[in-house]
Amino acid sequence: MENSFYLIILIIFFFTLLFITYYFHKTYPELKWDWKDINLNKINFPNNFIWGTATAAHQIEGRCENNWSEFEKGYKSNGLPNIKNNQNSGIACDSWNRYEEDIKLMEKLGVSHYRFSIEWSKIQPTENDINKDAIIHYHDVIDCLFEHNIVPVITLYHFTHPIWFEKKGAFEKEENIKYFNKFCKLIFKEFSPKVKFWCTINEPAVMTSMGYFNAEFPPGKSDPQLCAIVLYNLLNAHVEVYRTLKNLKHGSESRIGIVKNINHFDPWKRWNPFDWIATWAVNKFFNNSTIEFFKTGYYSVKIPGLMWYSKYNENAIKSNDFIGLNYYSHNYLKFNWSISDPFEIKYKYDDIMTDMPYAIYGEGLYRSIKDISVLKLPIYITENGIADMKDDRRALFIKRYLYALSKALEDGYDVKGYFYWSLLDNFEWAFGYDMKFGLFEVNFETQERSLRKGAEVFKKILSAN
Repeated sequence: MENSFYLIILIIFFFTLLFITYYFHKTYPELKWDWKDINLNKINFPNNFIWGTATAAHQIEGRCENNWSEFEKGYKSNGLPNIKNNQNSGIACDSWNRYEEDIKLMEKLGVSHYRFSIEWSKIQPTENDINKDAIIHYHDVIDCLFEHNIVPVITLYHFTHPIWFEKKGAFEKEENIKYFNKFCKLIFKEFSPKVKFWCTINEPAVMTSMGYFNAEFPPGKSDPQLCAIVLYNLLNAHVEVYRTLKNLKHGSESRIGIVKNINHFDPWKRWNPFDWIATWAVNKFFNNSTIEFFKTGYYSVKIPGLMWYSKYNENAIKSNDFIGLNYYSHNYLKFNWSISDPFEIKYKYDDIMTDMPYAIYGEGLYRSIKDISVLKLPIYITENGIADMKDDRRALFIKRYLYALSKALEDGYDVKGYFYWSLLDNFEWAFGYDMKFGLFEVNFETQERSLRKGAEVFKKILSAN
């Protein structure tokens, strides 16, 4: 009798796994196109489509008194430096001084918009100190953009914040949102008479997963439960900032939205239910929790053994005028029977790899547009680009991803613009200067900029559209 009971349990378990595999296989297909049959030389866009490029302050302006500069000095628990080969940002591209030169490069490239971030730690180096010279500097940058017929797009938070904010616990504590809100209010009052296009927070799921799960970003912690809390606090901070800015002068005429990175996680073996469970868990946190929050107001990340957290904010539903979408690639996940390392990232034999640990996957841009479109908001591709030191895959990347974007437009998705990442080679966070994302190559000894041959296809597409 006892043996029969265990047999029944085993059969139920087996069919449950079978059902999970079948359900996920049907519900989440992996999109694959036969690129041999696609003409990448015929890519068309509407006349009013926005073309831009993007950067972040710390990555091009260089080091200052912020959380990243402190993190660059540190070491991991295994003794390795936090930044590859113990590099540090230094003066980066020296764009704090060379911004006019860089803006002229954008003009020659043919873009109409420039997305850049305001460095909070330069504006507010201490809690009670406002650096007026830094404010004047960003006014000069904005005025220079207008002189060259380029529309400024400001990002208020791109991974960096002042050390004094870090010491308070940063976004680990919900009560600290008020400090960020106050900074955003200051910046909006200062620049909103000129700037009408605003991104609040860049890639909150990237910041939290890298900073509080993988320990690759500051503060270098590995605490899944805290990771879930910080992600909610960042999303909640966006909601608070949106409501604050919309109630200020020029708020009603400004477009304000958050920037969401989507990275699809697909199962290593589509017939393996445990690979599906792994991808479900990671997608739930990284992608779906944010989308669901802005769609319904509910934030819920409940993954047994890792994180268990839920909140509700009714104001989240109407807290974006648009959604910024950053997309680069996808990853295959293989489930491991290891508590310390339950997920293993894998690649297929025919993947065309970038210099970053992911492949060229143009179909994913189409998938991500489809995913984010459930929010029923205008979509801007606020980042998309390739790390390619040899410059032998950049042209292919640009053609495939822009084809996917053009197909999404043909199929009726409401995409308004595209910002290439990045204008320049820059400090790529934990990878240091090893990753070359720039349309323009930068010689960091001479600070000379030169357009890459692989980037010429982007310039050609812009001129044709």
